[in-house]
Amino acid sequence: MARSPRGLSDQADLLSPDADAEHAPAGAEGHRGRMRARLLTAGPDSVADHELLEMMLFLALPRRDTKALARVLIARFGSFANAIAAPLSDLLSVDGMGEAGAAALKTVQAAALRLARAELMDRPVMNNWDRLMTYLNAVLARERVEHFRILFLDNRNRLLADEAQARGTVNHTPVYPREVVKRALELHATAIILVHNHPSGDPTPSSDDVVVTQEIVLAARALSIVVHDHVIIGNGRWLSFRQEGLL
Repeated sequence: MARSPRGLSDQADLLSPDADAEHAPAGAEGHRGRMRARLLTAGPDSVADHELLEMMLFLALPRRDTKALARVLIARFGSFANAIAAPLSDLLSVDGMGEAGAAALKTVQAAALRLARAELMDRPVMNNWDRLMTYLNAVLARERVEHFRILFLDNRNRLLADEAQARGTVNHTPVYPREVVKRALELHATAIILVHNHPSGDPTPSSDDVVVTQEIVLAARALSIVVHDHVIIGNGRWLSFRQEGLL
């Protein structure tokens, strides 16, 4: 039997976020509406960290009390930034999050990183050092194991690619100079910046950090590829080999 236009409309209403919100705790939709209005009229600074988390979560979990869940996340991870950067396994261990809630936070994290990276594209990286450090801190400062990344640059020092080369343990990442140089040649990069993090929070280079940097510099130099710097990201701090006279 043919379905009436009204029936189709009813079905669409049932699938909409507003319909799901009808199952939220009493008064929740009015509270959510007021927060939306405040964000849109007064701007992002008018919304507290736990409120921003709450808003992100109620888009993914319209039937949950996301206000309580947001406060649990802040209490567990310490801050808004730590919550969205938390490992997936840790997020899923929070009662009530589920895959939908975790995906909402990871979507925001991915969007933030892409916005930060967009600020670097098509600009000489060496002339935009503050933006570069902001981006690298966002990518690496909260990681719990070491990650080694390489920024590949063209002959005008513009960013061609930012790629993860290796992931290691809490204090070691295996890096192979031959693979670094090979990838630079594949991308037609003329210069690179080495980057890795120290999960301990202390960006002081280890003896291994110094040795592997020297090995990569020698391998790259043989093929006329310049290593501009090696940056170590700590927790809220960073160290530049070039600025420290180590390169």
